[in-house]
Amino acid sequence: MTVTLFKALSDETRLRLLRILLSHELSVNELVTVLEMGQSRISRHLRILTDAGLLTSRRDGLWVFYHAQQEGEQREFLAAIAPFLQNIPEAAQDNEHTERLLEERTRKSKQFFNEIAKVWDNLNSEILGSFDLASAVCSAMPPNCRLAADLGCGTGTVLKRMLKHAEGLIGVDISSGMLEACRKTFADIPDAEEKISLRIGELEHLPLRDQEVDFVSINLVLHHLHKPEQALQEIRRILSPRGMLFISDFQKHSDETMRSRYGDRWLGFDSVKLAMTLREVGFSRTTIHRQKVNKGLTLLLITSYVSPPVSTNI
Repeated sequence: MTVTLFKALSDETRLRLLRILLSHELSVNELVTVLEMGQSRISRHLRILTDAGLLTSRRDGLWVFYHAQQEGEQREFLAAIAPFLQNIPEAAQDNEHTERLLEERTRKSKQFFNEIAKVWDNLNSEILGSFDLASAVCSAMPPNCRLAADLGCGTGTVLKRMLKHAEGLIGVDISSGMLEACRKTFADIPDAEEKISLRIGELEHLPLRDQEVDFVSINLVLHHLHKPEQALQEIRRILSPRGMLFISDFQKHSDETMRSRYGDRWLGFDSVKLAMTLREVGFSRTTIHRQKVNKGLTLLLITSYVSPPVSTNI
C-alpha cells in the first residue's frame, strides 16, 4: 500500500488537488475552476487519488463531490503529510482561487434567495402540500421555553407560529430580502420588536452567543448549505446545556429539478449518516420520523438534545 500511496503523490497536480480537498469538499467542475485545468485532466488525477484511497467521492444526483479520506490508515497518512503540502509553489494561488469560488457560492446563494423571497412561501407550498410544518415545529418545542431560534427563517411563516411557545425569538437568514419579508410578517404583531430579533448571517457562522437559546429549529435549510456539519456544530454552540434541536429536511432523493427551482445543493440526506453527524457534534437522544410530501419526496423530522457533559469522576 505504501508504494501505491507515494505513486499517487508523484504528480504536482495531484498534490495540489489533495491539499485543497483536505479542507474542502468540491465537485469536478469546481476543481476545474480552481486549478484552471481541463475537466478530463482533473478527472484522471482524481481517479488516481481515489483508487489509492486518499480521496473519497460522494454522488449526489448527477453531481460527484470529492474530499480527502477521513477514515482508516489513509487518514493517518494524510495527517502526517499535510504540513508538507502547505509549502507547494501553487499554494497561495490555489488558496486565492478557492476563496474566490467560495465567495461566489455565497454571493449566488444570497442573490437566489433575495430574488425569490416574494414567492418563497408559494414554492414551499408546492412541496409541503397540506403538511403543517409550523405545527410540527411548535409541537416539538419544550414547555416554558425562554428563547428560541429559527435558522434560515425565510419569510417568518414558522417563526410567527413559534411566538406563542417562547418568551422570545431569534430569526436568522443569509438573505436580506427574506428578512425584509419576515419583518412584514410581524408588522401587525404588538411589541414584535421587543420579542423578536431578526439577524442576518451565515448559518455556518451564526450571529448568536454561546448557549444563548434553549430551542433551535432549522427547516428545509441544511440541503442548501455547503457544509451542513459546520452549521450543526454552530447550533450545538448556541444551545443551552439542556437545549433541543428540531430539524426538518428531505430524505435522500434523486430529483435534479430541486437544484434549479429551489437552489438545493444536497439532494436530501441519509438519515443514519445525519444521526451519526449529530452525535459527533454533541447531540444525543435523536429521534427521526418520516413525513410524505409532494413530488414523491419524504421529509425527515428530527429531534435531538444537547449531550450531557461526560463525567470525569473516577
